Parts: sequence; structure tokens; C-alpha cells
Amino acid sequence: MVILLIAVYVACELIANVTASKPIALLGIVVPAAVFIYALTFTLLDLINELLGKAGARKVIYASLVANILLAAYVQFAIVLPPADFYQGQDSFSGVLGSTPRIVLASLVAYIVSSLVDAEIFAWWKQQVGRFKWARVLLSNAVSTLVDSIIFISIAFWGVMPVLPLVQGQYAVKMAVTVVSIPLIYLARETWLKDRAGAALASATSL
Repeated sequence: MVILLIAVYVACELIANVTASKPIALLGIVVPAAVFIYALTFTLLDLINELLGKAGARKVIYASLVANILLAAYVQFAIVLPPADFYQGQDSFSGVLGSTPRIVLASLVAYIVSSLVDAEIFAWWKQQVGRFKWARVLLSNAVSTLVDSIIFISIAFWGVMPVLPLVQGQYAVKMAVTVVSIPLIYLARETWLKDRAGAALASATSL
């Protein structure tokens, strides 16, 4: 379960980086196409934090950062490689995958800072308060997604387009996804715990 959860988390991070270059219009606001799956990563990280602790969550964050850097570096390498004579999609390939260094930098800085903030707040609530699991997820996500939106939009678009409306739009969508994802992910967690307890009981009674 934990390995699958980490795999899904890293996959969501990579998918978000690939799809972030396409802006979409949603209910009158403009947000990157990656906003939906990226918002989900914060709740997934909270679940990893709960299962592995803050130290384990940090290791997953750094591992995902390395995966993102490798993705960005290899995409740029693939772009500069000379295309075959019959290949007609070089411009499209570069346009879709060749994000500017500024966008890549914004994404990586926002990711590492906001993810570490999320892990710290979640761990603090777990140690100091303990109760209301849904509240610690909501609080950690509310702060970390705001930090992520501010850092990413500021680095990527400062001086290019108005920053505040983009931050507001991203934050609203991310929190909407967070609210929807919390009960779904914790339902999956409780199902897994029950299955694990049942398997342990069955193993014990068979001895």
C-alpha cells in the first residue's frame, strides 16, 4: 500500500509538470491544466506523512524532486537531439514539452518549499492536537497550496501578466480539489487498514 501510494504521488507530480504548460479557462479564471492533479498531491503527501511520519514524507519529497529534475533535464536533452529527416513534429514537441527555464524553476522551487511546509504543518498538528484528522489535512493543504500558488505564479509570471488573479484562481481550484479528495483518500486508507488487520488476524489464527 505504501509503495503504491508513493508511486501514485510521484506519478502525479510528473504528470503535473508535463501538463502545466497548457493554460485552461475555467469558470472565468485561467489556471494551468495541471492544477487538478497537482492539488491532489498535497492530500497524498499528508497520507504518506501519516503512514511514514515526517522524516519519511521528507524522503519522498526529495525523491520526487529528483524525479522532476530528471524529467526536466531529459526533456530538454530530447528537444536538442537532431530529429530524423522524416519527423515533422519537432516544433510541436518543443512547444508542448519545452517549458521555459523560468517555468521549470518556478515549478521546482514552489514544489519543494510548499511540500516541506505541508509536511511540517501536518506533523505539528498530529503531535500537538492529535484529533480531527480531516482538519489537519485541510489546514496543511490550505497553507501549502497558498504558498505553492504564490511562489509559482510570482516566479513564472511576474512582470508578464497580473499575478494576483492567477494566484486567486489557482488557490480556489486547488482547495476545491482538496475538499473533494480528503474523504475519498481517507476512505481508501480505512479500507486498507481494515484489510491489513483482517489479514493479520487470519495469519495469527492459522498458526
